[in-house]
Order: sequence, then structure tokens, then C-alpha cells
Amino acid sequence: MIIFLYGEDTYRLNQKLQEILEKYKQTHKRGLNIKIFDFGAATGELSFQDFKEELQQTSMFKEKKLIILKKIFSNQHFKTNFLKDIKDLIVLEDIIVIFEDEKVSSSDSLFKALKKKTQYQEFKKLEGELVKNWARKEFKKYQAKIQPQALSKLIDFVGNDLWQLSNEIKKLISYKKGKEILTRDVELLVRPKINSDIFETIDHIASKKKKKALELLHKHLEKGDSPLYLLSMISYQFRNLLAIKDLVERNQSPYFFGKKAGLHPYVIKKSYPLAQKFTSEELKKIYQKILEVDFNIKTGRITPETALDLLIAEI
Repeated sequence: MIIFLYGEDTYRLNQKLQEILEKYKQTHKRGLNIKIFDFGAATGELSFQDFKEELQQTSMFKEKKLIILKKIFSNQHFKTNFLKDIKDLIVLEDIIVIFEDEKVSSSDSLFKALKKKTQYQEFKKLEGELVKNWARKEFKKYQAKIQPQALSKLIDFVGNDLWQLSNEIKKLISYKKGKEILTRDVELLVRPKINSDIFETIDHIASKKKKKALELLHKHLEKGDSPLYLLSMISYQFRNLLAIKDLVERNQSPYFFGKKAGLHPYVIKKSYPLAQKFTSEELKKIYQKILEVDFNIKTGRITPETALDLLIAEI
């Protein structure tokens, strides 16, 4: 039996592997027949023959074996031999888990064979409402409550990095000790995860350097960043600029009154110089445009990548 686990969301990917391990240990409490071959950590030291010998060894307790293979796509010799024997490996009673947390080409012959002949599960990065739903389940798992506004703020600050989100959730729960988590708790404990390139992009927009702004956005996209995440960060940042501009126009220092406006000190420090480059009306129009683009994406009127290009071009 072969189980193929892969995808960019390494947090849920690892969770699934742990789930398989725990389920195996419930049935085979000794846990003596678990073997892990990590080709990423031991390149050149492990071979297909090592794997075959492990399979052929007879268990003294007559238990199924659980063999976990990590990063086999980085070892061409192993891949070639595994592909040759895949028909025999599929029908074994032993459990073979192929765990791949790095990007694999969909044209790879082993990848295509695994998707065709095995139980497989892909873990894509969560986006939008799916991230919120995941966070809600985490809070529920720990029997903790969080205000809807506080949850939105948490997602704004962290994005879809589930490793960090999980840590922040545990930190907030520990801090509140059974009490409902509020927006001010998130602002106090969670540092916003805003890539410096986002500030640089907005600075280029403010300076009417649209070509450079587009260049930076496309670098993010080429790196694998989600266009929806980038849009959410741009939206979040322009919302902050509006709040700062409003405080300035009311003769209230953002550094003293920012907390009441829901602004993190780090955000104020980075955003205040940018806010000075826009008029209040310009910021309102830009933010309205961002909301329109977001609506058009969610209703399927435009692709996220095209929407980002048009947004920068039209600001």
C-alpha cells in the first residue's frame, strides 16, 4: 500500500503524516516497525537497495511495517528503481508513505504514476475564508473564543502561514486564560507579517513609478506568493494609511492615538511616511478601487493576476 502526500502547505502536510503515525501506533503499540528514509537529510548515504532490504526483513512480531520516504524526488536513482517496482510495491500489506514538501513537476514520470496508482492527497496553501475557517477550528479545538473582528485582525497580521498562525493562536489562548480574545489582544501580542517589499511597492505607487511597482509584484508571483495574499496585504496597508491620514487631519498624532485606531506601533512606524505622500481623497479612491477589484475576483469576473496588474495601472 502506498500513500502519497505532497503540497506547499507544509503545516497540514506534516499534520497528516503525524495522523498516520499515530493511527499506526494505536494498532501496533510497540512501534518497532516504523522506518524513515529522508533523502533530503542524507543525500548519497541512502539507496533504493536500503529500502528494499528494509521491506524484505521479516518482522518478529508479524506486524505491518510503516516506511516513510521523504524527498525521494531529489534522488534520481531511487526514483528510477521505485518506478520500475511500483506495481509490486502497491500490492504489499506494508504501508509506504511518500512525503514530499518541495515543489515537484507535474510532468515528472514518478509523480504521474503516484497520482494514478496510489492513494494521494495534495495540500495546497489555504486562501481567504479557508484560512479563517482553519483558525476557527483551531480555537474551537482548544475550547477558546475569539471575537470575529479579532480573528480578521489576526489573519490580516499573519496571512496564510499556518506555522506562525498556530503559534500565535496558542500564545493568545495562553495570555487570555479562558477569556474571549479581543482585537486589542491581537494588536498587543501579534506583530504584523508584512513583507518590506509591500511597503516598497506602495512607495513606488505613491511616487507614480508604476513600472517598478509591477516589477516587484511579479517577483512575488514568480516566488510563489499568492496573488490573493498580495491583494489582501495591499488592501490592509492602504486601510492603515487611511486611518493614519484621518488622525493627522484631526491633529492627532498616530504615535499617541494609533492604538485606539487599531494600529500596531510597527505598522505606524512603517506607514506614517507613506501616508504623507497621498491626500485623503486619493487614499479613499484607491481603497475603493481595491474593494472593487476584490469583489471582481471573488465573483469570477477577473483572474487575480490580471486584477493586480490593472489595479496598479489604474491607481
